[in-house]
Amino acid sequence: MRHTRTLAAAAVAAAFAGPALLPAQAQAAAGSVHLHKIYYNSPGPDNRSNASLNGEWVQIRNTTSKAVSLKGWTLTDASRHTYTFGSYRLGKGKTVTVRTGKGKDTAVNRYQNRGAYVWNNDKDTATLRKASGAKADTCSYNNPKADFKNC
Repeated sequence: MRHTRTLAAAAVAAAFAGPALLPAQAQAAAGSVHLHKIYYNSPGPDNRSNASLNGEWVQIRNTTSKAVSLKGWTLTDASRHTYTFGSYRLGKGKTVTVRTGKGKDTAVNRYQNRGAYVWNNDKDTATLRKASGAKADTCSYNNPKADFKNC
């Protein structure tokens, strides 16, 4: 009986210890590159103008303590429309917006250069994958009365 109580007490102590028991390396790795916001219903008429297409976008945020290369990373919707990042580094604490329409890529805006909408106005799922194919994040929405989703 005494052995069972000792094990139970150790389990409770470990559960409440939390991050203090993690190695320094694991604590330093806090943060992620993740989907931050999807603006899926661009303002104004759905006329496929470039301005309207660029009003539809996904933001990706880097909350790690260092810049991350997104080269080869992909952003995909449920219908498998895929945007693949070329050579690009997302700085620590920075956000990049991936717009549906055409434009000149900058540090804060990337363009899919499409002539049609990607994100459905009622429901869809965004998936962010690393160059290795590993899933970094997903964000789904199912609200035709809203224009955007905070992930």
